[in-house]
Amino acid sequence: MDNPLVQPDPGLFIWTILTFLVLLWLLKRFAWGPLLAALDRREQVIAGAVEDARKAKEELERVKSDAAKLLTEARQEAGGIVTRARADADRFREELRVKAVTEAEALLQNAEKRIQQETSRAVQQLRQEAVELSVAIAEKLLHRNISREDNERILQDVVKQLETKPH
Repeated sequence: MDNPLVQPDPGLFIWTILTFLVLLWLLKRFAWGPLLAALDRREQVIAGAVEDARKAKEELERVKSDAAKLLTEARQEAGGIVTRARADADRFREELRVKAVTEAEALLQNAEKRIQQETSRAVQQLRQEAVELSVAIAEKLLHRNISREDNERILQDVVKQLETKPH
């Protein structure tokens, strides 16, 4: 059983090697070169993408730290605003209290002044009535009618006497 395909043939062997070498040269020249160049470009693109990702990660970390810093500053500023608002409210409340006390004192003084004026007017009116009553009594005691001039003179004398007396 001699199979011609299994038998070594030196001519076939040389042609197979020669075909293999030509094919290897053709593959290297037309397929592997462009394939390796495409792989190199792909490797450079991937390396660039990795570098971009690293830079983006660093930028993200920087932005996070800036955001945290801004948040801290905002919280501190908000705390300051709240503190100032409380201080302003306390000051305003105190101003209102002082104003209310001042107004109450002014109202009290005004009321006291009015009371004094009314009291003085009432005393004056009582004096006037007392004088008129005294004149009427004196007139009845004297059984005569006093003239208007006498009445005015007596009235002025009584008023002067009453004004000089302590209340």
